[in-house]
Amino acid sequence: MDQDTLQELFVEQIRDIYDAEKQIVKALPKLAKAADSEELAGALRNHLEQTQNHVSRLEQIFEIAGVPAKGKSCKGMKGLLEEGNEAVQEQDEGELRDLAIIAGCQRVEHYEISAYGTARTLAEQLQMEDAVNLLQQTEGEEKAADEKLTQVATSLYEEAGEPEEATTRDGRARTAKGATRKAGH
Repeated sequence: MDQDTLQELFVEQIRDIYDAEKQIVKALPKLAKAADSEELAGALRNHLEQTQNHVSRLEQIFEIAGVPAKGKSCKGMKGLLEEGNEAVQEQDEGELRDLAIIAGCQRVEHYEISAYGTARTLAEQLQMEDAVNLLQQTEGEEKAADEKLTQVATSLYEEAGEPEEATTRDGRARTAKGATRKAGH
């Protein structure tokens, strides 16, 4: 296979990921704000910081590849984020909305895991070890974020099954059935 063609494919892939990550940077604060669970909101804020680092790493990879850091419109991510936003808007506050947020975020994570894995494999073929290491680091963080979202979802399921009340971020008490009321009433 022609190395120049492989290099072009690699650059196309990182441009796609770069745009996807920038879209995610814009979406995560809105999702964190829409989350009812403090655990979920915190996980989303934490992942925002990581995603900003992912953008920086991609800029390093562009430098390694010797090309300008610029994105190529990632229609796949745009669609995933639009679907996730629709799901959030269709749900009332509470556990179901949080679970809808998690479902959308996990779709995004799986897209990213796949994209980073592909880019890493291309970088390996191009013998770009520094890029391989950066891509592997980010891929690992995306997998960890996906696992964290699963843990938060499991926590929400368990919370819904318990008769005790849980407190939402705005101080309301939530019963096991997901109904909310002001704490102390």
